[in-house]
Amino acid sequence: MQITCHLPISIPSINPRTSIPVLSLSSNPRLISNLTSIQNPKHGFKIPHKSQTGFSKPCFVLAAMRSEDGVAVVVDDAFYMRKSVELANRAIGCTSPNPMVGCVIVKDGAVVGEGFHPKAGQPHAEVFALRDAGDLAENATAYVSLEPCNHYGRTPPCTEALIKAKVKRVVIGMVDPNPIVFSSGISRLKDAGIDVTMGVEEELCKKMNEGFIHRMLTGKPFLALRYSISVNGCFVDKIGEGDTDTGGYYSKLLQEYDAIILSSSFSDKLPSISSQEDTNASIQPIQIIVASNVLQSPILASSSSTVEESGPKVVLFTGKELVAESGINSSGVETVVLEKINLDSILDYCYRRGLCSVLLDLRGNIKDLAVLMRDGFEQKLLQKVVIEVLPEWSTKDERQIASMEWLESKHVKDLQSKQLGRSVLLEGYF
Repeated sequence: MQITCHLPISIPSINPRTSIPVLSLSSNPRLISNLTSIQNPKHGFKIPHKSQTGFSKPCFVLAAMRSEDGVAVVVDDAFYMRKSVELANRAIGCTSPNPMVGCVIVKDGAVVGEGFHPKAGQPHAEVFALRDAGDLAENATAYVSLEPCNHYGRTPPCTEALIKAKVKRVVIGMVDPNPIVFSSGISRLKDAGIDVTMGVEEELCKKMNEGFIHRMLTGKPFLALRYSISVNGCFVDKIGEGDTDTGGYYSKLLQEYDAIILSSSFSDKLPSISSQEDTNASIQPIQIIVASNVLQSPILASSSSTVEESGPKVVLFTGKELVAESGINSSGVETVVLEKINLDSILDYCYRRGLCSVLLDLRGNIKDLAVLMRDGFEQKLLQKVVIEVLPEWSTKDERQIASMEWLESKHVKDLQSKQLGRSVLLEGYF
């Protein structure tokens, strides 16, 4: 069973099909017909098979390439696309509002260049890979997890870089949902005479950037709900042993999500909410606190509560009756005053900040997050749920939200489970 998990994706160690004996085309006519037949859709190589869980089952996408000395080399497109995804995942949590993208340059069955997009404003994956390949990029194949951009933004178009490098073929994982790009990159490459293959390991590429895709298609960040429960279904204000350490699921969640919404009662513990993962850029999720009254939030109630400059950024959402105006106070906390506190307004703020993903975390006193939970379900703003089932039996559910009569039964799709030491992690989509 595969785990539909937002954590860094583990890429299987599969050797590319370069171990096949290299034969002369002229001396083996059968090889020519076999390679030609691969392009026939009825063989199933061009269209990845999608399983019921939404992930592509292992599927080899093959292409016949002729090297300069006139011999045939069989290349496994899916292998190199998975390698591109592996590279892209090195920048988890660092690229918003941009997507994560990886690129591999392959020539005559050998990788000659690699690159990934490290953060917004930096060169894209294709540029780094082409720099790495140098002159070897000419007549090579470029594998890119996302359609190359074809417009001038913070950086020049990647399509022009590929054309200038004289690559022979470009294999693309998925079309860019950004309307500025959507298919224009593919068209530009084809117009330049470059062979383009689409949809290789498409589901894997989409999974990696589901926050970016959701933001582009809906104008809202991707929102996930996380909480812990006992084996008898009671809310528990705990995280499993080792889960906050490096490599733990909670540490990885904080690395992946751009912001985390917490109970105001948890505001005095904010320094402890940080990812322990090693990244190429020291980026922690923005910590969002919602306060409906001054006494709920130590940040508002005490002027001595400060936020370390080196720590995560803290944003406090509150009603206009508590604070006169928005701004950054002496404690270093940004205050956002709303006419009425609701989840939609918070997500709009996150969108304007360029955030792609937000985690609604039910830690501390979760009763003051009841309104946000209700908004999430009733307005269909929640896309995912992450539940940690702890190995304990609770005799009383003291953290139960007062009334959830408004909550209708909802079908959870792609529900998957994973053993985490003594706990069990459940993940699914709404």
